[in-house]
Amino acid sequence: MSSFPASLLDVERQPGRPPMLRVEPDGDATSWVAEHRDALRAAVAEHGSLLVRGLGLGDAPGAGTVFRRLADDLLSEQEPFAPRRKYADGVYSSTKWPPNQQMCMHHELSYTLTFPGLMMFACLTAPAEGGATAVADAAAVLDALPAQLVAKFEREGWLLTRSYNDEIGASWAEAFGTDNPKEVERYCYANAIDFAWQKDNGLRTRQRRSAVVRHPVTGRRCWFNQVAFLNEWTMDPDVHEFMVDEYGEDGLPFNTRFGSGDPIGEDIVQLLNEVYEKHTAREPWQAGDLLLVDNVRTAHSREPFEGPREVLVAMADGVRLADCSPTVEVTAR
Repeated sequence: MSSFPASLLDVERQPGRPPMLRVEPDGDATSWVAEHRDALRAAVAEHGSLLVRGLGLGDAPGAGTVFRRLADDLLSEQEPFAPRRKYADGVYSSTKWPPNQQMCMHHELSYTLTFPGLMMFACLTAPAEGGATAVADAAAVLDALPAQLVAKFEREGWLLTRSYNDEIGASWAEAFGTDNPKEVERYCYANAIDFAWQKDNGLRTRQRRSAVVRHPVTGRRCWFNQVAFLNEWTMDPDVHEFMVDEYGEDGLPFNTRFGSGDPIGEDIVQLLNEVYEKHTAREPWQAGDLLLVDNVRTAHSREPFEGPREVLVAMADGVRLADCSPTVEVTAR
């Protein structure tokens, strides 16, 4: 395999849009990606993300092959908050989320102890309107947040609470990959997750994680979490009202708090989402596109859309939280 520095790729940089590379692979996307793998990965390391346009990715097997040319080992998803379709080992659909609802900026699986360092997205069918997978630089977001708020999150971390049921989001069997409660308990003990079984086979969990980490390669401090996305105040107001009425304030399918357990106010969630928006770069999908994202340095989102949309996802380059200078001790609560 040839090795190319990122500088040999003609990456377009425009304000408000992700770094983009236009290519003409002569109908053989797999060979082109294999030949330029090192340069593509170097470009992601340099820019934080890269949208490759012109590959002509058209089906799941082809996209999966391209993913495997870019990364040696694809990761299996653990603890998803919503179900996905599995196309092949390590190759998934986008998260099943209502198309009219925004999926706010987040870092994939930032509540786990080992998370992907690289996210790969392949657009097979572009929506008629909306649906972009937008990106935001996590270091720039951190620098833009109020210092006092950042200091509080650095001291306390953030707390994710989940109440699994068979109606909203992923069930606990889907999230933990087993329908055996003892296996779930073993996983929770091993991954610093506090748990409590509920009536009707329900499960509630709590896990405390660092909200600010250092990039495992560059050492740059990054705002790395899902504090805003999984918080109750990010929900559509009508959805929030329904959820509270249906499950109660303490039984929401997911919610976030300060690491101390104190609630995060609606004003703080609004501030976080506003800062994300100011640092968002977006480009509408075109069928055949490939998007590569450094999952620690760069947050991503999914915008509301209309019409059919098929975007495949793969995760690679597992990173341990312990290797990212966490600011809080990871312990079950």
